Amino acid sequence: MSESKPELAEFCRQVTSQSPNKLAPDHKLGDRLVCPEYSKSIPEIKTFPLPADERIFALCWNITSDSAVYSTMCPSPEPFCYHRFFDSGTLTQLHTHDYIELAYVADGEFRQKILGRDIVFQKGDLCLVDKNCLHQDYLCKEPAVILFIGIANDMFSEIMDENITTQKIIAFLQSALLKQKDVRQYLHFKPGSTAGCEMENCLFMILKELYKRNVGYHHICKGLLLRIFRTLSTEYDFFLSGEQRKTMSWIIFEEISYYIQRNYVHITIQELVDTFHFQEDYFNRLIKNNTGLTYSAYVQQIRLEKAEKLLTGTQKSVEEIAELVGYHNKGYFYKIFRQKYGMTPSRYKKALTVQK
Repeated sequence: MSESKPELAEFCRQVTSQSPNKLAPDHKLGDRLVCPEYSKSIPEIKTFPLPADERIFALCWNITSDSAVYSTMCPSPEPFCYHRFFDSGTLTQLHTHDYIELAYVADGEFRQKILGRDIVFQKGDLCLVDKNCLHQDYLCKEPAVILFIGIANDMFSEIMDENITTQKIIAFLQSALLKQKDVRQYLHFKPGSTAGCEMENCLFMILKELYKRNVGYHHICKGLLLRIFRTLSTEYDFFLSGEQRKTMSWIIFEEISYYIQRNYVHITIQELVDTFHFQEDYFNRLIKNNTGLTYSAYVQQIRLEKAEKLLTGTQKSVEEIAELVGYHNKGYFYKIFRQKYGMTPSRYKKALTVQK
């Protein structure tokens, strides 16, 4: 992974150093930004903090070595910074959101307790949290800079509908984070070996747009979010629990199977690699795990099933049908058809005609 440019972390530090005494520790907006644990059993439900015409906001945390956290939210009517001191290891109040949250570690290390599990995020990691997911943040004395992006549900739906991510992540995000609201999941993303500075740059630009609020910033921020989710889908790996992996595996198999069903005549494994961004051997493993067949055998099965339907449902010749399902070698088509159905295509067609 190439080194991230320092602009984002530095800009977060700048915006969290504006008028540091403007908000007292007991100010209600301050507690909205950083709220230490006050109850172990009653979670706080954080609602989207802005009017309906604002569909995205940013929250910056700058944690310093003297056990202080400086924080601000953008957009806001005027620049401000909330700060408070804490005991190292302090947890924030257990909470959920009624919106989607994307957290990015711009510098240092960040720990969260999500669904009762302690998770450590390193610099460059992201975490996408479902709107019903119970979680807490650790405040530790080690310096760190974290950027939280809050995304209104309708904007998140629009982004997913743009199809800017690969189908694998669209399917999982829509299933896990939007439709199955009782699942309450999260996704932990780590940059892949080819990840560059695209994510850092996009997040930096979003924060600047939300901070300055120049004309058109709503549209610019949505465009940047589209880029962010595209980058997540192509240059980042995400980590799943055992149950999530099973769900994800089946969702991906269904998506790939549907794609093969629509393109079985000319499908190639390289086309699948280019479309879904997995390594070639992944498709063999995925299809084998779900069907017991290799990729080649699975495609062959689909083609032969299509051929059988054409033989029984149309007046087309065997030669025409072989071409229509992707076989240009008539002899080979006859051979594999006989292996599957126990007779040649011509005899199969005649036998069914007699039965009718």
